[in-house]
Amino acid sequence: MRFLNEFRDPGLATRLIRDIRRMATRRWTLMEVCGGQTHSLLRHGVDAELNDVIEMIHGPGCPVCVTRSDAIDWLAQLCQLPPVLVTSFGDMLRVPGDRDCLLNARAAGGQVRAVYSPLDAVRIAQETPDLQVVFFAVGFETTAPATALAALQAERLGLENFSLLVEHVRVLPAMEMLAAATDCRVDGFLAAGHVCTVTGFEAYADFASRFRRPTVVTGFEPVDLLWGILHCVRQLEAGQSEVVNAYTRAVQITGNRAARDLLDRVYEVVDKEWRGLGTVPGGGLGLREPYRRFCARRRFTQTLLPSAVPPVATELPIHRPNRCRAGDVLVGRLKPTACPEFATACRPESPLGAPMVSDEGACAAYFRYSSSHATHEPG
Repeated sequence: MRFLNEFRDPGLATRLIRDIRRMATRRWTLMEVCGGQTHSLLRHGVDAELNDVIEMIHGPGCPVCVTRSDAIDWLAQLCQLPPVLVTSFGDMLRVPGDRDCLLNARAAGGQVRAVYSPLDAVRIAQETPDLQVVFFAVGFETTAPATALAALQAERLGLENFSLLVEHVRVLPAMEMLAAATDCRVDGFLAAGHVCTVTGFEAYADFASRFRRPTVVTGFEPVDLLWGILHCVRQLEAGQSEVVNAYTRAVQITGNRAARDLLDRVYEVVDKEWRGLGTVPGGGLGLREPYRRFCARRRFTQTLLPSAVPPVATELPIHRPNRCRAGDVLVGRLKPTACPEFATACRPESPLGAPMVSDEGACAAYFRYSSSHATHEPG
């Protein structure tokens, strides 16, 4: 299949591995930002093949994993109210909050439904006017345009029974927070290619220069990842810190202009709580006027049900279960296999934290693909 088979070519992958080994004069530490990249690295054995010259540490690029836990708890309570149907993507249903998950809330009688798209939630609201339909909007800039379209569609249809709990997050501010940390060990970044298809990568040039970290826009197939690693190593060995687009078949420097216009029209940039990172300045998106009338927080705490459901706290710190070290995993301080609960108390069927639930979670990737990684702290 074109644009797929050539990026899984074993011969080309072998040559790239050889080039990386030949070029590296020391062991470099790189962070792949996206959880999809993490899964591909482990699935194809790229990290293991290069482990003696490249240490790959895994970033917070799993939007399900970083979604704030108090929002999940709030929706788990809200869905118990008879007029309310909570909708979201399927992987969000099993993600634990501090007290509950949406799947348990549904088992307890709450109305929760998995949908493939926020536009499905709009259709449900149109077809069932007696229900208040809430869509739990999570994800990076890749999924935010679809949520924006849902808001525009709901406005066009004049729906009064559709609302959004917007927990969309922005990748670059989180990268800036990680790079600015005094304990940051990352020498270079593999930026999330799918995010850059929407946002472009103009802003990454300033990031690479300011933090002196080469940054390579990278895809998800093994050859994509090896190209990204090679570009990073080449810059590191030359003492350079620039942004390189190694995902040219999908990413343009200005991104997707139509999608960016949608984001600008419907959202404003806000500070956002990320599970595991705390408050990330400019790290999220919130509805701007006139679309705030679709804000579920505003509707259910001020209008429809002012006393039945507690509001989502805006300054509440993230409370992580003592046994779950998801926060350390999400910022690359801890390999999943170094967690004492990994593959024992914490498994996909009984997860202690979000990284074991999501298809993009690092813990789920290690559980699925890796049985030979040494159990140790990075560094």
